[in-house]
Amino acid sequence: MTNTALITGSSRGLGLALARSLAGAGWNLVLTARDSLPLRAAADELGALALPGDVADPAHRRRLADAVPELDLLVNNASALGGIRPLDAFPLDTFRGLLETNVTAPLALVQETLPVLRARHGAIVNVTSDAATGSYAGWGGYGSTKAALEQLSNVLAAEEPDVAVWWVDPGEMNTAMLAEAVGAEEAAGAADPAKVAATLHDLVRSRPASGRVNLQ
Repeated sequence: MTNTALITGSSRGLGLALARSLAGAGWNLVLTARDSLPLRAAADELGALALPGDVADPAHRRRLADAVPELDLLVNNASALGGIRPLDAFPLDTFRGLLETNVTAPLALVQETLPVLRARHGAIVNVTSDAATGSYAGWGGYGSTKAALEQLSNVLAAEEPDVAVWWVDPGEMNTAMLAEAVGAEEAAGAADPAKVAATLHDLVRSRPASGRVNLQ
């Protein structure tokens, strides 16, 4: 039986690195991200199905669910940063958008795919951040959405004993998102996403009990 994974935010960074790792192990992949050109390039490279779109769009989430009548792994990796700024100056419209992308969309996609994940005793990976638990000045908007995602994951794990649920802190990685936050020079010293993805793939393969996982 060939395993199938749906990975959001898979045109770059950790999502793309994990897709490459899983493809090397023979997984079928459905990839999605907002930027269609790099997403289609990744799909062509890996022999995957590309479905460009925004996970905050309910119609797009429905298309994703329809594309995976059999599903073994859902990876909620797509997220938005919203800028690094103090909470007293954080635009509320931006914060609402972060909640939609970083919290509502992963939960909604879980709801869309849970029936097939239950049937195949599948797994869910919700990618979080140390900003969910640390009091880092300027990171309150993003971090609070990741904290909400962690608690959703925690409760989901209790409610779904037949589905593995891991909320995964990948640590700092040399990605475009980190470079946006701290600058390219500092980001260049962070971990290679490919190495982090290999550790995440090992997690999926070994299937430990549901819970929070630090990958670095």
